[in-house]
Amino acid sequence: MTAESTKPPTRQERQHCWKLRDEYFACLDRLTIVDPVIVEKEPEKAKECLEKKSKYEDACMASWVEYFNKRRVLDVKQREYLEFSKQQSGK
Repeated sequence: MTAESTKPPTRQERQHCWKLRDEYFACLDRLTIVDPVIVEKEPEKAKECLEKKSKYEDACMASWVEYFNKRRVLDVKQREYLEFSKQQSGK
């Protein structure tokens, strides 16, 4: 999405964004990278994901990219906490 674009994305644009996000996150999963910020700081750790990252960031609004990246980290932490809680409670 271009920065100048002020109208909301169409259904097709949203679906395209989500598809590219999912492909990028699947690539990160294969490399066991949870936080996409690591790719920003150390791109050599995810060389095979850089093209997917670029397409994802181009197709999605910047605010969505920021939200999706933060949400990914939060989801993983919540799953880890729930698993830890189950282990502690003996269930």
